[in-house]
Amino acid sequence: MSIGGILIAAAIVGGVGLFIGVFLGISGKAFAVEVDEREEAILAALPGNNCGGCGYAGCSGLATAIAQGEADIAACPVGGTSVASLIGEIMGIEAKEKVRMVAFVKCAGTSEMASQDYQYYGVQDCKMMAYVQNEGPKSCNYGCLGYGSCVKACPFDAIHVVDRVAVVDKEACKACGKCVATCPRKLIEFVPYEQTYAVRCSSKDKGKDVMKVCKAGCIGCKMCEKVCPSQAITVEDNIAHINYDLCTNCGLCADKCPKKIIVAS
Repeated sequence: MSIGGILIAAAIVGGVGLFIGVFLGISGKAFAVEVDEREEAILAALPGNNCGGCGYAGCSGLATAIAQGEADIAACPVGGTSVASLIGEIMGIEAKEKVRMVAFVKCAGTSEMASQDYQYYGVQDCKMMAYVQNEGPKSCNYGCLGYGSCVKACPFDAIHVVDRVAVVDKEACKACGKCVATCPRKLIEFVPYEQTYAVRCSSKDKGKDVMKVCKAGCIGCKMCEKVCPSQAITVEDNIAHINYDLCTNCGLCADKCPKKIIVAS
């Protein structure tokens, strides 16, 4: 090939490259998606755990929703009040004080307290119990199965199985809700971090039936209900329930409970 041909080819290639570059530059400006600076600032303020506890797929989804006014500035359970305050400054909204919540397992059926119908040696996963005899070896049909589905789901290492019952470390818990959603028996609920007492039982059976399978179960005697000065505790479906908005943490219900299942949360 002659020098002239090489120069012509180089000019053509260069010209095509220049045209493509100019075209892409113009297209980039013409079709550019405007990014809300607040959204980027909010994303930077969020903890970045992407736990889904806010109800969105991750922190970026929440940041977009907050910037568009579709989510509350305090929607991140992990960040708590401090992060809500930062986001409030970005959005120009005053952050309200938010009650810190933590998970609590409503079961006291340890190996010493709860009886078992048989010995199980299969897959160590609570959800699998739906496919085995009597939905698991534990005699109480409301009790914690103790195979750690909640432990696997927790992204903060805040819950562990101790003596066949899941126990929450309230200091590590971020109330993301993963354990609540995972538990097949719905034994985990949120309680205020400052709450002193909670009912560690979920059985709806009558007292005599409870005692057949667990020494630590609520028998629905209503002694706690009768002694509560603020009417914060009631017995419904044979199980005691505490209204945390009314509870003053006086401890009278815990002292009066004959089965001692109203315990420190």
